[in-house]
Amino acid sequence: MSLAPDPAEPITPDPVRELPDTLLIQSWLDLSFLHWAADPADVAPLLPSGTVPDTHDGLTYIGLVAFRMYRVGWFRGPGIPYLGTFPETNVRLYSVDRHGRRGVVFRSLEASRLLPVAVARSAFRLPYVWARMAIHRHADTISYTSSRRWPGPRGARCRIAVRIGERIEEPTALEHFLTARWGMHNAFFDRPVYLPNTHPRWPLHRAELLHCEDELVAAAGLPAPAGPPVSVLYSPGVPVRFGRPARAGGLPAP
Repeated sequence: MSLAPDPAEPITPDPVRELPDTLLIQSWLDLSFLHWAADPADVAPLLPSGTVPDTHDGLTYIGLVAFRMYRVGWFRGPGIPYLGTFPETNVRLYSVDRHGRRGVVFRSLEASRLLPVAVARSAFRLPYVWARMAIHRHADTISYTSSRRWPGPRGARCRIAVRIGERIEEPTALEHFLTARWGMHNAFFDRPVYLPNTHPRWPLHRAELLHCEDELVAAAGLPAPAGPPVSVLYSPGVPVRFGRPARAGGLPAP
C-alpha cells in the first residue's frame, strides 16, 4: 500500500532543522541570483525520482546563480584556502520530495578548480564541470564570466553583470522561496538522496541586471529563457554547513 506524501515543509528564512553532524563546510560569497519562471511540466522530467517540482503560485523557477565558493572543507575543519576557493555558477531547479522536504536540484555546476570538480563528480555524483572563470567587483557592480572546459559541451559560456542595490529589509514570499533552501536532492547510483544544509539568514539586496549572455541553461537541457529574469538578487554571502545525506526514506546514507 502506498503512503500519501507528507505536506511540504514551510518556507522560512531560517533553517527548518538542526544538523547534529557536519559533513562539509564552506562559504558562499558575492552571489547573484537570476531566476526565470517555468511551467512545472517542463522541468518535472529532469528531477530525480521521488521528487516533483516545487511551486509558488503555480509556477516553478529556473535559477542561474553565480558566486564565489570559499574554503570548502570536511567536517568542522578550517577549510581549504586554494583548492577550496573558486568561482562557481550553477543552473538549478526547485524540488520537493514525498517527505515534504524542499530543496534544489542542480542541472550543472561550473567551477574553476579541476580537483574539486573531480571529487564532487565521483564522490557525490554531482554534475560539476571544469570551466575557465573570473569574478570582478568595481564599486557597486560585479561581473562573472565562465567558459566550459570539461566535460562538454566545451566552450559553453556565461557572462553576467549586475549593479548591487539597497538591502532588502523584508523579502517577499517569492524571494524567500528562491533563496531559503535547506537541502539538495540528487541521485546517487540511481537512489534518490537528500543532502541537508544550514546557514544564517540570507542578507539580500535588490540588483539590476546589466548584462546576461548565457548558454548554460540550454546546455543543462532546459529551454533557453525568453526575456529578462523575473527576479534578480544579490547577497554578500553566508557560511554554510552540510549534514550527512539521507535516502528518500529519510535514513542517513552510508
